[in-house]
Amino acid sequence: VVYLVVFHLSFVMFVWSYWKTIFTSPASPSNEFCLSKADKEQYEKEERPESQQEILRRAAKDLPIYTTTASRAIRYCDRCQLIKPDRCHHCSACDICVLKMDHHCPWVNNCVGFSNYKFFLLFLMYSLLYCLFVAATVLQYFIKFWTNELPDTHAKFHVLFLFFVAAMFFISILSLFSYHCWLVGKNRSTIETFRAPTFRNGPDKNGFSLGCSKNLREVFGDEKKYWLLPIFTSLGDGCNFPTRLVIMDPEQFTVSSQNEPAKSSGANQPFPTRPLSESQNRLLASDSQWVESGPEEENVKSGSLHRNTSDDS
Repeated sequence: VVYLVVFHLSFVMFVWSYWKTIFTSPASPSNEFCLSKADKEQYEKEERPESQQEILRRAAKDLPIYTTTASRAIRYCDRCQLIKPDRCHHCSACDICVLKMDHHCPWVNNCVGFSNYKFFLLFLMYSLLYCLFVAATVLQYFIKFWTNELPDTHAKFHVLFLFFVAAMFFISILSLFSYHCWLVGKNRSTIETFRAPTFRNGPDKNGFSLGCSKNLREVFGDEKKYWLLPIFTSLGDGCNFPTRLVIMDPEQFTVSSQNEPAKSSGANQPFPTRPLSESQNRLLASDSQWVESGPEEENVKSGSLHRNTSDDS
């Protein structure tokens, strides 16, 4: 009875998470990131990249964007004709811009991003548990097969096949699930792992990391009772993310002195900071060390934490 309950429970959660991962549409940027009709016409008429960038800068001055391309240009999608929010990328398979895009997964035939990343993680976790349960319950019969204690029937080949399939899927899913758990702890996407986002102070792979606990809450939400259910509880709107200006890992609580000139250049930031959403403010509220330094400070003290108000848009 216990085996049946565990089996069906893990199977139901696996199917539920898989369904939500497949049929949850990827989130796209809101209309505020689209160019106005006048700006769009002017952008298309301009032939010089410098003039086009000036149009984009003017259109993006009030948008909550802090990252640029590697060449310090505004991230603009010619296909969707919109200014890309931070961590947003265009998916060639879906032909749309996806908020906080992680990757396009052929196994679910969908983009994994802000709207379904939690479902994807739960899908990996429950499929991992499902395969582990199947392999563990078949293991005793697998051992009997090799010791010739299993009755000589056709069923013994089914046992052999079932154990090998469950074990192979378990090993492969374990590596993928472990990798994505590491990504959640660092608050990175798969794309950002291979190409770090560029802020005013340069590429920073830890620019969006708030510490392991806050990174986990950003994906799974504040209420732990919903963490294991494939229900959307992620914090934020997918367009605006709290950032931290660091060079070292935030868990090490060390800020390199190289950040000082980047911090002092905040006055020249072309895009003013827009207030964070309520859920994002909750991520930062408990950290009393997150303060903005006054103009009289000349040095960045080791161990202090800063809000990233000097990132380029």
